[in-house]
Amino acid sequence: MREPILFPLDLPELSVELGGGTIRRTVHPSGLRILTEHMPAARSATVGFWIGVGSRDEQAERTDAPGSLGSTHFLEHLLFKGTPTQDAYQIATSFDRIGAEHNALTAKEYTCYYAKVRDADFEHAVGSLADMVTNSLLDADEFEMERGVILEELAMAADDLGDVASERFFEEVLKDHPLGRPIGGNPDTIRAANRDDVDRHYRDRYDPSTLVVTAAGAVDHDRLVEMVLAALNASHEERWHTDSAGVPERRERGGLEPVDTRAAGEGFVTVERPSEQINLLLGAPGFVAGDPRRFAFGMMNSVLGGGMSSRLFQEIREKRGLAYTTYSFGASYSDAGLFGIFAGSAPEKTAQVIELSKQELAKIAADGITEEEFERSLGQIAGSSALALEDTETRMGRLARAELGAGEFYDLDTSLERFETVTADQIKSVATHFANAPLTVVAVGPGPRCPGTLFRRPHTPWGWPRRRGVVRSGYSPRRRRRPARQ
Repeated sequence: MREPILFPLDLPELSVELGGGTIRRTVHPSGLRILTEHMPAARSATVGFWIGVGSRDEQAERTDAPGSLGSTHFLEHLLFKGTPTQDAYQIATSFDRIGAEHNALTAKEYTCYYAKVRDADFEHAVGSLADMVTNSLLDADEFEMERGVILEELAMAADDLGDVASERFFEEVLKDHPLGRPIGGNPDTIRAANRDDVDRHYRDRYDPSTLVVTAAGAVDHDRLVEMVLAALNASHEERWHTDSAGVPERRERGGLEPVDTRAAGEGFVTVERPSEQINLLLGAPGFVAGDPRRFAFGMMNSVLGGGMSSRLFQEIREKRGLAYTTYSFGASYSDAGLFGIFAGSAPEKTAQVIELSKQELAKIAADGITEEEFERSLGQIAGSSALALEDTETRMGRLARAELGAGEFYDLDTSLERFETVTADQIKSVATHFANAPLTVVAVGPGPRCPGTLFRRPHTPWGWPRRRGVVRSGYSPRRRRRPARQ
């Protein structure tokens, strides 16, 4: 069986031929890490500047920094607002004039600023992103302007009941763990935020030791290293200069106490909102990143709720017409994880949807899956993974997450080998783990019209979600919204 490619922090250079392309990695003495995947015949490239700091790293207990919660997302917005050499409009224009797809995302364990461009514009994209990340002014007037923008973003997300449900689900399942906090804070913390606090977050957390630059597509590794080093050393902020030795930072697994599944407990939480449907999430703490059971979980999850042929979709939608959308998912982090099932249904059907969801999970725990389901699941995982890797952005992100995570890179063939060796007993074991776990149920919608047995513990309505909805592979991080290009 193939072994993953290891990314040791003390290995200065690495080059691996892989599937017709080449992966290269440089660890600079300053702590800066640069990784590339050259894709032959590609005419475009995606480059990302990743900081290994997310919303979980904010300090909730600091009484001297009332705006500390939400600072990571606030800072992400501000880096688009100007440097000594270009203002916000010039930054936007510099990307629009080359037809670039440029954006940023704030997640719970990292932040990323990226651009996807044609090969001829790659150096321009690298220069602009480097300038934004290393030379941001954090202008006081722009700070106040962006406070209003973020409050509007929070309000927009609060109107998305899927967002409200997903953020409440994180909070209820993960409890007081930092991963349970909303990525963007809430209106109170954003209103209380001050520029000095966000600036302190920027200066304390952003430097070469936390920076990982990744690129995929039509890229020249040596040229990228040269450009990034030149940009950092040209920064007016000395902390970015690479002439001093630094130790690259990687988040260690188990940095905090793992989530106590007993603390989560079984319970129902409601958020009353006017709507035609209940947005329903039920689940429990899941597996941490790197858990050896993750491959068995992937197979189980595919069969349970991974597509239109999945058991949840067939039983809830196709056979009974109880919901339009239903699926299962997992989300894994360095020291915590989630497993969940989502469905949107009419209030009077919600209790039946919950019961069916539990039943289908219990059936896999008791009887396992069929041979046909195993082959179908394996094919779905192989096909969807291969299709995703046709995109340079996917490959760019894959490099970064391997570097920022456990330092293990799984290519497609290496991953598929592990899925192929999953056994029926392993799938049953994973299903049993979750079937026996106390489940948390979060329901967002018109509470008074719902069956009384569903809502045992009313919750004060709120909704300060920071993640854009639920996707089948987990929860998508918060990305900056931009108008659709016509």
